[in-house]
Formats: sequence, structure tokens, C-alpha cells
Amino acid sequence: MKQKILIPALALLTLAGCKNSNKEMENPFFSEWNTPYEIPDFSRIKLEHYLPAFQEGISRHNAEIEAIVNNSDAPTFENTILAYEYSGEMLRQVAMVFENLNGCENSPDMDTTADEVAPLLSAHDDDIALNDKLFERIKTVYNQRDTLGLDAEQMRLLTETYKGFVRGGANVPADKQARFRQLNEQIASLTLRFEQNVLKATNAYKKVLPGGDTVTLDIPTWEPFMQTCPDRKLREEVWRAYTNRCQGGEFDNTRLIDSIVNLRLERANILGFPTHADYVLDDCLAKTPANVYKCLMDIWQPALKAAKCERDEYQRMLSADEPGAKLQPWDWRYYAEKLRAERYAIDDAEVRPYFALDSVREGAFMVANRLYGLSFRERTDLPTYDREARTFEVLQGDSTVGILYMDFHPRASKRSGAWMTEFRSQHRDRQGRNVMPIIQVVCNFTRPTADRPALLNFDECETLFHEFGHALHGLLSNCTYPSISGTNVPRDFVELPSQVMENWCRHPQIMKMYARHYQTGEAIPDALIQKIAAAQHYGQGFMTTELLAASLLDMDYYSLPSSRHIDPMAFEEQAMSTIGLIPEIISRYRSPYFQHIFTTGYDAGYYSYTWTAILDADAFEAFAESGDLFNPELAARFRHLLESGNTVEPMDLYRAFRGKEPSADALLRRKGFLPEKTTVVSYKETT
Repeated sequence: MKQKILIPALALLTLAGCKNSNKEMENPFFSEWNTPYEIPDFSRIKLEHYLPAFQEGISRHNAEIEAIVNNSDAPTFENTILAYEYSGEMLRQVAMVFENLNGCENSPDMDTTADEVAPLLSAHDDDIALNDKLFERIKTVYNQRDTLGLDAEQMRLLTETYKGFVRGGANVPADKQARFRQLNEQIASLTLRFEQNVLKATNAYKKVLPGGDTVTLDIPTWEPFMQTCPDRKLREEVWRAYTNRCQGGEFDNTRLIDSIVNLRLERANILGFPTHADYVLDDCLAKTPANVYKCLMDIWQPALKAAKCERDEYQRMLSADEPGAKLQPWDWRYYAEKLRAERYAIDDAEVRPYFALDSVREGAFMVANRLYGLSFRERTDLPTYDREARTFEVLQGDSTVGILYMDFHPRASKRSGAWMTEFRSQHRDRQGRNVMPIIQVVCNFTRPTADRPALLNFDECETLFHEFGHALHGLLSNCTYPSISGTNVPRDFVELPSQVMENWCRHPQIMKMYARHYQTGEAIPDALIQKIAAAQHYGQGFMTTELLAASLLDMDYYSLPSSRHIDPMAFEEQAMSTIGLIPEIISRYRSPYFQHIFTTGYDAGYYSYTWTAILDADAFEAFAESGDLFNPELAARFRHLLESGNTVEPMDLYRAFRGKEPSADALLRRKGFLPEKTTVVSYKETT
């Protein structure tokens, strides 16, 4: 998942020197960072530094905006568009550090600071978006765009800047601006509380098992337990603890959902859109809710059919164990894993030894090297925010192109899931100098023990490759302007670079290159590779159905055409009933802990995982059809897509890479819903 930072799209530049008070000099955000590559000076940053730094960042940004607005010269691309693009550097810097560390170094005091900061940022966003004089200058330049002699990237920046202001409320009537501001502030506060509740509820549960082991609601411990626990009552207890999070009680999110959905609808109406989904999708490739529903439902029927077949198999297994018992959701993972072991003679205990975390990471690095010529050098001398975060210098030949942080294991201070974000995006400063990206990848993989390294299951391997794909999108960016560089692309395109990397992770020939037994160093046996490959289609009915169910639930919330009281659990039940989801499967995320759509910017956008899955399967099929999984010509074309950020219409980039329109057939083949093509691919083993 690409983590979205919910602040304005401001540039991050080196801080200019200025005279500061002693108190300011003590705050690392008030001075240049005397660190390698101007990495955030983590060792000096304290909690008490954030609020004054936010306040000063807002003050400086306001002064920069006033200078643009009060410029007596006629509006030009240089004095208005570029001046705005490169404004707000200190605020951007503070916000990126705070938001990133709030996700992986959280504390009650940090929550308090976040509560204080959220309304400040919301009000500041609105002060800019609703600044009539600023928008008038931007609009003047935009209306003259065809006479300015702009190059393609300048034109894209101008268009996206103008569009961003319109979407941010620049055309909101004066009599509705106060309410618009209030809505933004309320939404910012409520989404923050939602995220805090999920983290607290997740950390609050611990189940001590007979024998002393402990089960938590973190996926690395919860899912293996659900797959292997033979005690059906215990499975039910732990399953309910996971799926009932934030439904009532101290960490209740149900009332927040009611408010968030209705407030977002009201805001969309003020902006001139019939629903929040219409507002979101107007800036995406899908464009309309109808297009999203069609995309999802085209895959829903074959997925549901496969899921029903899987259910019938598991029911027979349960009936053999407990005659008369009916299959329930807490039984699914247990019997799915049991049948996987029987049918493919494979289980996690057999697979994990070949997927030590370091080996998988090196496998991802190897693929990036073979495709794009990148190399990765670990640095233990660079600043870091936590001793567990590993730091890599990313090189193209002898030149450093970026810094990559990789933070792999659960902590009580870290929210669940996996994501990529950045401490600094790639761009060029006003003097034309390249500013290299500083990228962060965060995961929650099982920790190593005293006698063995962290060993991943295959889903976790794909997660690592996925987030690393996002990282490559940021690292390979080669753009001028920060707001349209790197991963700043439409939501239903941003998952393409991440999801396409999963194809290399799972391909049998590539697996042979990186999977080695953590004790013997032996390459993974062909027989085990074949079992894993054969198992790729296994369980796709369940995995696809629960993903699509969540995507459709998201769309149902945000396609509501009028305000209404929402009971999330009743709403969810009705939504799942409408699409015919079988009771043995639930949505991948139940509403009260569905952070993607209520906190991290995937509202009316969770469909993008499926939308871009169509693209990623189609893209990888191009490599397979070429007979070379590292085809240099295709790799160069795909690199161009990664380098281009949002400087070109994304689908134009995709068509330039593929040479044709994308087709869903490759995805359906990959999932086993259509017969596979027979292709022969080659690769050369590297030492």
C-alpha cells in the first residue's frame, strides 16, 4: 500500500538559513540538517519539537502565499505556478517526518500531538484552497496556457495545479465556505481518531494459549494460528476478537463511520458532485462509479463460483471431523491450509525455511538490478528513527539515486499492515539541481528468534516485493516538480508498480534464483517450486472474493446519493447480501477496522487493487511472451513509466509500454479462472 500523507502537495527543499532564537536553534526543524544526503536528523528530533515546527511551517507558508498574492506583476507561470509549487518547504518537511513516524513510532503523547496538529493543517489547507486572490492568479495563467510556450511537464504541472484548486474548493460559493472548512476539519479529526482506535484495539488483545504461546491480532501471529489451530472453539474466539474490533466499547468506530461517510458526501455535494465516489473518481482513471462497479462485477462472478467450490470441499472435510457441523468463517483458513498440505503436500513449515527475510529482500534487490541496473548498499552509519530500521544507499553504477529505509517487524508503536511512503520525494529544486528521494518501506513480519532468522510465508514474500515495487516507483522518479513526481499519480494507477513486482516474486524461475534454505544455503528444490507454483491457483476464489467484497463495500458507502443514518454493521450485511457473498466468507476488512477507506486515502479507491491487477498481469505477460523475464527493451519502457510520475497521462504511459490496450484476460488466467497460455521464458543465473 502506498501510504498517503494527508497534507498539501508542497515541495520539500533544503531549508534556507535564517536568524533564529535560541529556542528555535534547539529545534532541528528550524535549521539545515547537517546529515549525509540531508536525511532527517532523527537523533535530535523530540516530540516537543513537532507542534512549534508545524506552527512555524504554517507561518512561513502563509508568508510565501501572501508574497505570491501581493505580487504587483501580472501572473506568470514563473511568479505564480512555480512560486506556489516550491512554497511550503518547512511544513512539508515537518509533516512528512511526523506522519511517517506516527505510523511506526506511535505513542499516547504522539496521538495527543496529532490531535492538536490535525485541525491546524485542515484550516491551513482551506486557507490556501479558498484564497480567492491566489486562485485568480492561477486561473489567469491557466486560461493563457496555450499561448505560454510551455513544455509538456510544465503544462502538466499547470493543469494539475489548477485542477487541484478546483477540487480543493476554490469555486465553492462564499456562503458555503465556512461550512466547507468545518467539514474538512471534522473529517481530519475523525479519520485520525479512527486510526488511533484500530491501533489501540489491536494492541489490547492477547490470548495466552495452553503451553504458554500468545496470540495477538497482528496478522503474522493471528493468521498462522487460524491456519493451524485444531481447537474449533478457540479458533472462533480468536476470529471473533479480530473481526469484532472497534464495534462498540472503548475503541468504537461505528459512530465515526456514520459521521465520516455523511460528512464526505456533504463535502462532495458542495463541490458539485452527486456522491463522494463521483468526486474521488473524477480524478482517477476509472472516472465514474459505474465503471468501477463494472470492473469489479466482471471478476466477481467467476471468483464467487470458485469460492463456492472451495467451500464445498472444506464443508466435506469439516463433516468428516465433526458430523453435522456447518462450516463457519473461522473454519475457512484451517481447512484451506489442511487441504493445501494434502493436495500439494506443502505447508508453511516446509516453505518458510527457504524464504528467510534477508534472502527475499535480496531477491527483490536482484530483480531491480536485472531490470534497471540498481544496486543496494546497506549503511549503518546513516541517521535512522529506530534501531530496527535498516538503511540502504541505492546506486545506479557509482551514483547514489536515493536512500531506502526498510522496517520489517511488529512493534506496539507500529500500526498493522504494510506500506511505502517517503521522507522526501525526488524533484529538482529552483536551481535545477536534482533532489534525491528518501523512501520508507514498513512491514509487520514475524520476528527472528534466538536460533533462526525471520522466516516468511509466501504471502509475506509477495508483500515485501509489493512494497518494494512502490519504493522503486519513488526511487526511479526522474521529474522536475515534486507534486507530480514519483508516486503522486492517480490512486488506481499507483498500485501498478507494486503489484507487477509480485509477478517476479512468484515466478518459478525467479524463485529458484533467490530462495535458499536458511541453514544449508541450498537452493529451493524444483519439486517444492512446482508445488508452490501449482498452489498459486489454490484458494483464489476466497482471496479474490474477500478482496472484491471489500472493494464493493467501499463503493457502496461512498456512492450513497443522500445523507442517512448509517449503522455500519447493518449496512455491511446488506451490501454483502446484495452481491451474494456466501456467509462462510466476510469482507477482507470489516467496516470498523477498514483503515484503507476511513483513514489512509483509499476511500472510493479500494477497487484500485483490482483495477491495477488487470494492468500488472497484462504487463508481466508482455515479459513472459517475449521469452525473457528481464527483457531489456521492455524493462527500459517500463522504467520510463516509473520515471515519469504524473507528468504524462498514466494510461498513455501504459499504452506506450504495452503497445496496446490492457486486457483482463491475463488476470483471469493468473487466478485460474481462464486457461493459461503456454509460454517459454529464459533467464541467466547470476552469482
